[in-house]
Amino acid sequence: MTIDVLLSGFEPFAGAEENESWQAVSRALPALRESGLRVEALELPVEFERAGDLLEQAVRTHRPALVIAVGLAAGRSGITPERVAINVRDARIPDNAGASPVDEPVVPDGPVGHFTRLPVKAMVAALDEAGIAGSVSQTAGTYVCNDVFYRLQHLLVTDPELADVRGGFVHVPSADVVSPEAAASALTAMIGTIRKTDGDIARTGGSEH
Repeated sequence: MTIDVLLSGFEPFAGAEENESWQAVSRALPALRESGLRVEALELPVEFERAGDLLEQAVRTHRPALVIAVGLAAGRSGITPERVAINVRDARIPDNAGASPVDEPVVPDGPVGHFTRLPVKAMVAALDEAGIAGSVSQTAGTYVCNDVFYRLQHLLVTDPELADVRGGFVHVPSADVVSPEAAASALTAMIGTIRKTDGDIARTGGSEH
């Protein structure tokens, strides 16, 4: 089966009742489907290794043109498309299966990092146009979000059969900063921009820290 977009979000963790990443994904589905896109979504466990396994399986099953994994970054002030995934697991808190890896590689003998092929600056420009706070992020952390991001990027660059698939990761902040409805609108806007943008735009997206 071939689809247009595969989205993923995460289950709750650290004692929370909900995860804003899955709220954003589930709320974005109706608008995306109404626009004519073939879209599938899955809720990933907050578990090292298993989350990446499940996303890889879904990518191979659906063969999407675009994959966007979404995670929660509480404490951030807006929607943040991620630029680079790094090959390290370093857990500040245990995952939902109790695992707490420290200084372990995501993929043994894999490269230090993988850059996304998504136009992250154009995505932020789309957020600006929609009136939603956003910025480019240079790090997805070292927890399960980065684990999934790295696994996705590594898969797409190492499997020739998936060479045409573009993928990346987007962090959403807590609901008191950006509501799930606004985050869903942000995903819809960014997906629209990605589908009509091959490269990226030239605008500042860096930071001093």
